[in-house]
Amino acid sequence: MGIAISLQQYLDGRGVAFDVTTHERTLSALATARASSIPEDNLAKGVLMRREDGYLLAVVPASYRVELDVLSAWLKQPIVLASETEASAIFGDCEIGCVPPLAGAYDLSAVMDDSLEDCTDIYFEGGDHRTLVHLSEGNFQRLMHDVPHAHIGARNSRR
Repeated sequence: MGIAISLQQYLDGRGVAFDVTTHERTLSALATARASSIPEDNLAKGVLMRREDGYLLAVVPASYRVELDVLSAWLKQPIVLASETEASAIFGDCEIGCVPPLAGAYDLSAVMDDSLEDCTDIYFEGGDHRTLVHLSEGNFQRLMHDVPHAHIGARNSRR
């Protein structure tokens, strides 16, 4: 499958340089980082959340989990994980379970964990469980500049 058309168009439309690499099929962000020999903190993942007024994409490193209570308090409204069916409907050009972190490519609101703020080299799933997109030289931060940043995640305890 490779890179999702929505991501390709979003990146191309903004003149953002990126690299695409492949790896063995994986089923989690942590497994992807390990299979690709990249730091877990440099692999961004999207987590689709449902709130009162629609959906929100929480963006955290592969080594983190979204803290629902913290995010809910920050938003000042209840929030829950969206179902796989909901995610598949929104990310229709991606394989099931693949949620790229570039909310703008899918017309979603987002919030990014503070821990990603200073990473200049970021990787993320490109639409399937075998393809990684690599943004360097701060391109990810430029794309996420207008996205609110907050402390919404915590490092996974089991790694």
